[in-house]
Amino acid sequence: MTGTSEPGGSAARSAPPSPAQGPRWAPGEQILWRYRDHAPGLKGPVHICRPVTVVQDTEELLAVWMAPGTECVKPVLADGTSVHEEPLATRYTAPRTTARSRWFGGGVLKLARPGDSWSVWLFWGPGWQFKNWYVNLEEPRSRWAGGVDSVDHFLDIAVYPDRSWNWLDEDEFAQAQRCGLMDREQADRVREAGRAAVGLIEEWGAPFSGGWEDWRPDPAWSIPPLPDDWDRTPAHMSS
Repeated sequence: MTGTSEPGGSAARSAPPSPAQGPRWAPGEQILWRYRDHAPGLKGPVHICRPVTVVQDTEELLAVWMAPGTECVKPVLADGTSVHEEPLATRYTAPRTTARSRWFGGGVLKLARPGDSWSVWLFWGPGWQFKNWYVNLEEPRSRWAGGVDSVDHFLDIAVYPDRSWNWLDEDEFAQAQRCGLMDREQADRVREAGRAAVGLIEEWGAPFSGGWEDWRPDPAWSIPPLPDDWDRTPAHMSS
């Protein structure tokens, strides 16, 4: 299966978006998948930027491919070291900046349904051996002409081929609350979203049941470049 054929054939149901839905992209288009730092209303600066290729974009699902070797932007400590080298107690208060880096290892397929407070990522090992799904709890994505923006919510879920699952990064989720990056009300909403995602996993609903683990990218696709203005702020965004 290649990038020109998607599980379920839902690309055939694609329709022009309403103004409230924002832009709709064709398979093979290159966009940016970005995360902003924590601030109300998606107003924080962009600190994660990943150029991706659109697999499909319908009313039901946005699917994008991040190829191995893609140049991305990631947060780092002010001295350039990895954020995860900072002890948890000061990980979210130590001064930070951003740095360009390459995505090494296998590529990642990202799936997101409009309005969901999470996206689902698929990982493979060598020889396209499927490893796992990864549920990234996040703000529902807002669209703009060049891509989508979100805010990461720290808490994640790993889902395995045998349909078992477990929570990830609960320590970071708790620390983010202690640091004031997330108040009790928002943390409760994130937990509620996580429980909704677990319900979907346990009933094996879409996209887990969609056969995406057998998808393969179109070999004709090039790796999208990271633009110089990767952190530009769109004049208009929509969810």
